[in-house]
Amino acid sequence: MGDTAVIPLTLLPGRTDTTRIGRDRLELLTALIEAPAFDPLFRDTLIFIPPQHPVFAWQCGVDGCERIRRVSHNLCGSHCLEWEQAERAGQTKRTFMHGATPLPAARGVDYGRCRICPDRPAVSPTTQLCHQHQNRWQYGSAARVDRNHLGQWTLAQHALPGYGFCKARCPFLACGSVGLCIQHQARYQTEQRPGGARSERVHGRIKDGRPLPVTYDDESAFHAWCATTEPVSQPGLINLHALPPLLRAEIQWGLHTHAQAAQHSEWSTNSIRNLVRYCWRGSITSLMDLHDEGYAGLTRKQMDSEVRKIIWEVVNGLRCVYYSPSDTKDAGFLETDHFGRRFKNAQSHFDITAVPQRWLRDLLWDHLAEWLRSPQCPRTRGPFDQMRRAAVELGVFLETDAPAAGHDPAVLRREHAERFIADQRHRARHGLPSLGMVLVDGRSPTVTDLSCQFVFNGARKLLYSAITAGHAERLGIDTGFLTAIPFGGTGLKQRSRNPFSDDVARALTDETNLRRLEELDLSDRGLRDIWETIVATGRRCSEVVGLRLDCIGRYRGLPMLWHDQTKVGNYNEGIRIPEPIYQRLDARRTKTLQLFEKRYGRIPAAAERPGLALFPSRIRNPNGQQPISYGHFNQRFKTWIDSLALAGAYVAHQARHTLATNLLRAGATLTHIRRYLGQLSERMAEHYVKITNSDLEDVLNTVWVAGPGAPNPGEPLSGDTTPTDGGFCTYQPVVDGGSCPWKLDCENCDNFVLSGADLLYWRRKAEQWRTIAENAPDDATADYLHTVFEPTAKAIKGLEQALTALGILDEALTLDLRRPQDYFHRTWSTAFRARDLAALQAPDDATGQP
Repeated sequence: MGDTAVIPLTLLPGRTDTTRIGRDRLELLTALIEAPAFDPLFRDTLIFIPPQHPVFAWQCGVDGCERIRRVSHNLCGSHCLEWEQAERAGQTKRTFMHGATPLPAARGVDYGRCRICPDRPAVSPTTQLCHQHQNRWQYGSAARVDRNHLGQWTLAQHALPGYGFCKARCPFLACGSVGLCIQHQARYQTEQRPGGARSERVHGRIKDGRPLPVTYDDESAFHAWCATTEPVSQPGLINLHALPPLLRAEIQWGLHTHAQAAQHSEWSTNSIRNLVRYCWRGSITSLMDLHDEGYAGLTRKQMDSEVRKIIWEVVNGLRCVYYSPSDTKDAGFLETDHFGRRFKNAQSHFDITAVPQRWLRDLLWDHLAEWLRSPQCPRTRGPFDQMRRAAVELGVFLETDAPAAGHDPAVLRREHAERFIADQRHRARHGLPSLGMVLVDGRSPTVTDLSCQFVFNGARKLLYSAITAGHAERLGIDTGFLTAIPFGGTGLKQRSRNPFSDDVARALTDETNLRRLEELDLSDRGLRDIWETIVATGRRCSEVVGLRLDCIGRYRGLPMLWHDQTKVGNYNEGIRIPEPIYQRLDARRTKTLQLFEKRYGRIPAAAERPGLALFPSRIRNPNGQQPISYGHFNQRFKTWIDSLALAGAYVAHQARHTLATNLLRAGATLTHIRRYLGQLSERMAEHYVKITNSDLEDVLNTVWVAGPGAPNPGEPLSGDTTPTDGGFCTYQPVVDGGSCPWKLDCENCDNFVLSGADLLYWRRKAEQWRTIAENAPDDATADYLHTVFEPTAKAIKGLEQALTALGILDEALTLDLRRPQDYFHRTWSTAFRARDLAALQAPDDATGQP
């Protein structure tokens, strides 16, 4: 039912039992329906939905139009056809709706009761008179009365007795002596009048308005028709009159909870009536019974997909009403709504019936429930799925290998757990299928080293919790069995993904190929825009998919992107983006606003804009705030990759690895990469960065600190340099290729800087001076040598601090370009003039390419 709040039940004070499964379900729902928080609109048997209800609106959006809107539209059928022509002519929907002509109701309209006879239905929307008074006004004694004096004429008329309610299990007033309402009377004539019911013509009684005698050709056939004909249908009416009390209460509760959900699917009044009609035809007493029987084999003609959707959502919500937490434990499932939790893009229901042993299933339920109660509850449902898999794998193995099929925990010993460990490792080594897990398509997944890690860690944690919670002593489980499963490890034991190679990167950014991705975007939800933003910014797919409408802006002329890094808890983070990406997202924003205006016939209010999604979903998105799912993007992206025939398996996330590597090669440090990509640690940044020895040397050479001749030795610096012995020179004439005016006295020059690649060189210098000072003939000479070398020592210390802060001190200590072997490297055998090197321009910023 969506992310709705759970209403606590307090029934029959004095009862101390906590179970609900044995109680009368109608009693539970009645208590909720009669609660003050329940919307009174849904309490009646006849539910008249307001024409422009915020959730169940059914009337055309054109002002004054009384016709029923089409599904997934806010216009009636006639206005939809007119709007299609206006749209082709370039007209906006807001302008069209403002100038469209309203239309009167076409069929199935209730005109209320006669203004003269309160017990008879009106047959005319203009006069609001019953059938007999309408005839008198048009053709009888009042035919010659001025048509403008209807009110005066009605005051002189007498009220006629009514015919009672309709005999066709209908709550509306009958319009004639046969005892049928207006709509059932018309249906009776259309279906060739089964039973031949008719009223006799007696002129005296017509005048006084009393019911006429009724004769039948076959009275039983007439009453059988009344008992089996369908309820009447009117715009905005949900007729629950003919349904059993429990089923009626379930639908009422479902309508209320659906209207309370912030994000919900679309339920049209026609789909709700189809649900009522299906239940009425099938003599259904409860939606739970219908759902439990299953309807997978039913065709669309037998049960509309919209009806299935409504049943599924109502039943998922009813479980929290019909089952208490202890009831769900007995039944073998868990409802996260009982604990006030709802994982993103997941339902409340969590099934654990695949665990064969009741004692093991109870341990799993208790462990998951404790997670849900804890402030450290997992952010996603992944840990729950892993824990369930561990319990299923262990339980199914015990069922086939242990005594009593593992149902008696007291007979389990260490050897049973060790055989389970051996079986899992054997399956992972040979790629065999799982014993207990079944995928959606019915196949068994393959056991891998990674799944073994999850199973061992999950089973170990689950069994250890039996000891700490006291369940082991109560169940009599042997401690050897509980402690035998080993720790599976913390590493994922997977190779990290490589960056895109040059040919793959070119293919994934080729204009022709990008147009093919656009062709897969049938609803134009922005798949190409998402992909190009991922490539240019290195954001996670979920961060780009979840962008809001006003996520871009210019600040002092610089294009910026604002996004949420929910994985690391950083919200509304801003980064600079290339101008083409800014233009593309700005164009997408215009399209999104057009979609909003096309759907609602208006522009969003100022208070609505911050919550609108830049890439809005077409499903469960009544207010435009729900973005498309990552699964939708990933599915279309995979189809696109397969169509390119790139001779490899590639995913969108590799663009993040590619950008990280390119940033490193452009001179960025791991700290900068971590902060830019929004990562938790530099270790994670290293996981994304593919680094080579040449790349590392380039990075170390970009870390500069002031030399010993500077006013502040060791101070971090940046700028243009040229290489020199033991460091770099920042003096511009020398950088441009000129001669040194200080005759290369670098160590005493304030223009001399040290780089990370020179750390070992200067450490050896420090060791050399320290050795000379220790061998000095007297203390005065030693103090003098220390004083001379002190600026250099400060510079070395500052260089070490800078490298430590950037996390590359260890790499700097392993890089020694002064070893004899390095002089044979091509780096030393290839020489360039300083003037030529200084004349080279920095390469263009290529962060927009993978």
